[in-house]
Amino acid sequence: MAEAISNQAPGRRAIREIPPAERPRERLAARGPAGLSTAELIALIWGSGSAGRSAVDLAEDALARHDGLTGLARATDVEIEAVPGIGVAKASQLAAAFELGRRLLADWPAGRWTIRSPSDVADRLVLQMGRLEREELRIVVLNTKNVVLRVATVYQGNVSTSLVRIAELFRDAIRLNAAGIIVVHNHPSGDPSPSPDDLHLTAEALAAGRLLDIDLLDHLIVGHDAWVSLRDRGVVFDRPGRPRPLTG
Repeated sequence: MAEAISNQAPGRRAIREIPPAERPRERLAARGPAGLSTAELIALIWGSGSAGRSAVDLAEDALARHDGLTGLARATDVEIEAVPGIGVAKASQLAAAFELGRRLLADWPAGRWTIRSPSDVADRLVLQMGRLEREELRIVVLNTKNVVLRVATVYQGNVSTSLVRIAELFRDAIRLNAAGIIVVHNHPSGDPSPSPDDLHLTAEALAAGRLLDIDLLDHLIVGHDAWVSLRDRGVVFDRPGRPRPLTG
């Protein structure tokens, strides 16, 4: 036992050596989840450490190696497993936790979410899409009162007019007899500035929407920590004689 402890890095303690009041589970009971550090929350998911090191120590190592929680969330299972003391099981547990978080963010209860401005969409989708490593295009489907009926991913890959089928943008809106849609896609580079392809795609979607009698209300482009609304940039989305502002 003495030899095992002596092999630990300075300052490292196995969970049994930490006073009970300082352990993550006890701190959770006393303070609630908001009172715990990110490393402590990850430690609770893992439940145990490895080779004389606590789960908190392993979590701190993983966060440091991947530059914090955002980097850790983007890491692959193989990259997480490369952190000493983290094996397949712990990497899988962490991947499951991150996926649950993403699904929670994507859960738009019908009849509850009303879009009043582009930020109502961006506040939710920037967290989901801002750090994706490849382009993804989603459609927010709305009724006549701008209540969200569905958020659907319709394309992954290179989002350009030459590859995206415009009909796919309206597929769910037609099935749900919706009144309007908002197009959202990300730029993996992190820069949300609209490209010529983005503007071309918007123009074609606007024309198709007018033929289908489904309003294209906006096209949002998401970067790492920022977003751009083409509606706010002055792109004309309202039909002549039929303005429809983003209000409930």
